[in-house]
Amino acid sequence: MMKSRRRQKSLRSAPPGTVEQGGISFRHCHGIEEFEACVLLEREVWKSADIDVVPIPLFVVAAETGGQVLGAFHGNDLVGFTMAIAGWRNRKPFLHSHMTAVSAAHRDRGIGRQLKLFQRADALARGISLIEWTFDPLVTKNAYFNFMRLGAIARRYVPNAYGITTSPLHGTLPTDRLVAEWHLRSPHVLRVLAGKRPTPAFAKKAVRISIPAEMEDLKTTDPSQAEKVQFEVRSRFTHWLAKKYAATAVAPTPSGADYILEPWKES
Repeated sequence: MMKSRRRQKSLRSAPPGTVEQGGISFRHCHGIEEFEACVLLEREVWKSADIDVVPIPLFVVAAETGGQVLGAFHGNDLVGFTMAIAGWRNRKPFLHSHMTAVSAAHRDRGIGRQLKLFQRADALARGISLIEWTFDPLVTKNAYFNFMRLGAIARRYVPNAYGITTSPLHGTLPTDRLVAEWHLRSPHVLRVLAGKRPTPAFAKKAVRISIPAEMEDLKTTDPSQAEKVQFEVRSRFTHWLAKKYAATAVAPTPSGADYILEPWKES
């Protein structure tokens, strides 16, 4: 009986193989051809000049040194991927998820979330309980996905994290980034993954940081105004995060969306 129990436990902790969901297969990417497909999709999504493209060798390094290159496949075609590199902090391993992309033809079908859930399962199977990534605080659609669909929080704001890039997605703005923390086993994450709101009720001391709905258009129509908005958002985030607040949710408003920041203690 004890041997059987040990065997069942080892099966539960085994890294996931291929997962099928809605006609899409989720699995680890292998070999230069599949890494090349990731780079081609990267170019499609970010449309960056060569100097800013993450090259095939880095995908190889990520896959071979404890990171991840996970793909979403429709038949033999790669339609999405996530790439993470291995990290080490405070004597514990974590993953930094550097890129996640889904092809335009396959968006809004839940593929991005399934990729992240596959990433979570793979990390937990290897004893890793934290995944981090950066995202643009001005793009509230991504923020909503990170906070309200995955249960991530943010306690760090990095001004101009990657410098001015050639991607039209970034315009000419500094690449300010929030750092998403996905504590994979936390009650907060489990609550969100179960379809519940991040917290039952926002704290009385919660504060809001507003992002206007026209923010994405401003990047091309009025770059100077976009930079003014970014500066104000940066100032407010750095102020409240320094006071030990964390961004925990995003709430839509008639004029755009609000980040909700609440006092946060280490669990």
